[in-house]
Amino acid sequence: MPNPQLLSRQHAIGGAIGVLLLVFALVYRFFPAALKVEPVALKPRPAASASAPPGGRRAARQLTPAESELNAGPPISLAPASVIAARARAGSLGGQAGNGKVAQLLTRAGKAASDGHLAGPGDATALALVLRAVQEAPDDPHVQRAVSLLHARLVADAQQSLAAGDADAARANLAALKRLPGAGDDAQALAARVDVSARVQALLEDASGLVQQGKLEGPGPGSALAVYREVLSLDPENVVARQGLQRVQEEALDRALSAAAQNEDKKAEAALADAASILPSSHALAETRARIAALRSGRAESLMAQATSALDAGNAALAERLAVQAGALGASTEAFLARLKNAREYASYHPGQVFSDRFLDIVGQAPAMVVIPHGSFLMGAPPHGGAMASAEEPQHQVAIAAGFAMARTEVTVAEFRAFVRSSGYVPDSDRLGGSSVYDESNGRMQQRAGADWQDDYAGQRAKGADPVVNVSWNDARAYVEWLSKRTGKHYRLPTEAEYEYAERAGTTTRYWWGDGAPKRDVENLTGGDDRSPAHRSWANAFKGYGDGYWGPAPVKSFLPNPFGLYDMSGNVSEWVADCWHDNYVRAPADGSAWVNPGCSERVIRGGSWGSAPDQDRSSFRQGAPAEARSGRVGFRVVRDL
Repeated sequence: MPNPQLLSRQHAIGGAIGVLLLVFALVYRFFPAALKVEPVALKPRPAASASAPPGGRRAARQLTPAESELNAGPPISLAPASVIAARARAGSLGGQAGNGKVAQLLTRAGKAASDGHLAGPGDATALALVLRAVQEAPDDPHVQRAVSLLHARLVADAQQSLAAGDADAARANLAALKRLPGAGDDAQALAARVDVSARVQALLEDASGLVQQGKLEGPGPGSALAVYREVLSLDPENVVARQGLQRVQEEALDRALSAAAQNEDKKAEAALADAASILPSSHALAETRARIAALRSGRAESLMAQATSALDAGNAALAERLAVQAGALGASTEAFLARLKNAREYASYHPGQVFSDRFLDIVGQAPAMVVIPHGSFLMGAPPHGGAMASAEEPQHQVAIAAGFAMARTEVTVAEFRAFVRSSGYVPDSDRLGGSSVYDESNGRMQQRAGADWQDDYAGQRAKGADPVVNVSWNDARAYVEWLSKRTGKHYRLPTEAEYEYAERAGTTTRYWWGDGAPKRDVENLTGGDDRSPAHRSWANAFKGYGDGYWGPAPVKSFLPNPFGLYDMSGNVSEWVADCWHDNYVRAPADGSAWVNPGCSERVIRGGSWGSAPDQDRSSFRQGAPAEARSGRVGFRVVRDL
């Protein structure tokens, strides 16, 4: 309901403005000297014809420009109060009143209006005095000007009363307006608005009751929101209804904030949508949206911090859930999800990165490892066309789903010595006696008693940087188990598929450097230019190639392949985890080791310092008993990420 004090204040302000306009007009007309202006003389109006026109009607009087302007256009009651006041100021009075009595009436009317007595009972009101002046001199332009000003004042007051919800005051203004000559159109339009005001008042009372009952929103007509909207359909400028809409919207915005504070985002969005449907451009709506966005941003930052902590702790599943929640709140998660993907695939390392794990309980560290990227490749060799299937067939696609780390070089004599001393392990060369080493006298590999893992390819004491040879598959497995215990990480032998994938390093040629003899020193291979200490040469070698070694070279003596791995196709052949199978029929396609329980023969991959060129191919494979030892065979390790 309207505030009585507000209504009284609005009436007083409106009345004062109207009185000032009316007094100014009357003083301007009758006392121009007080304003230091000269009255404008009107041209004499031609006398009426002595003979009335047919029908007995008087000829229509020509209106002055000021009168024409004031009476032009649609009913004044349809215009805003500010426009009405402007039109009242637009005209100017001219000339002197026809007689002194009329002047006195108009002066008294101005005084009555100044005192706030526009209409009502008695003959001392501005309305009564102006009507008497009309009776005395209906055609006097000054009287007509006074009528127009009073007309505008009554309409303006009625509109102000309607805007404030005071229908009774508007009806009183309407009753006074109807008594003025020429008020027909404005009175009719104003009467329609007064009738609407009565309907609006009843609706506002209903809305007030609904608000008190807490029925601000809801479907159908039984809510304050629906009633306020009906009011505005009847009276678009109704202040009370607009304030009511703001009150209803505030309720929806409070619900939105409460839901957002409780992390109920869907409820918050629904409440914001309700608020937007009420007043879509309100400042309160924009402010609440900003507050909720700030809440969501703070929650998103907190979730991202938790996700980072979870990822650092190795809990990738929890980290992903938290990041997804933060993304739903608007957080930028692209970089984090890329890091999470990298963590799952490379344990937060990156392809090509080199690292070395330190031992947990003793002084020392594991071999230097390089991170191998995940991917897929075509494993094996194409059919040779022979009657029997090759051991490298059928060629098949293998997918390495996750990255892994592989030792950059073969395990060295020094690294294997640290293992034997620390663990007390007895290698097969010591336990079973001897190894197969190179005999310079006949140029062949032959079994020699007493040759062990500390010896080189010829049975002489090896240097610490030389790759360890004369070790069995059993020895290699024992080393990786020890390494896992010392570091707390999972070390193992590479699978056959991992070895070929890493040896190829993304290439599809016969060798990782191409299809023929190397053009530069890439590996320790059998070269046509190589010579043994006794000046022997290779019968089957890469023509025109010489690397300067007859026997294994110290690790990292040559170039790495594209994955950063040394000696993958030469130097020494290497044990891998798989059991030997004659071909790839039913071989795993995921890069895992192909193992049969109890198998006694294992796979050896990669060429050696004494391998023929055909045995240096990336697809070449051979098998040997798990306890076999040779001056041509060593191993390297892999670590799961």
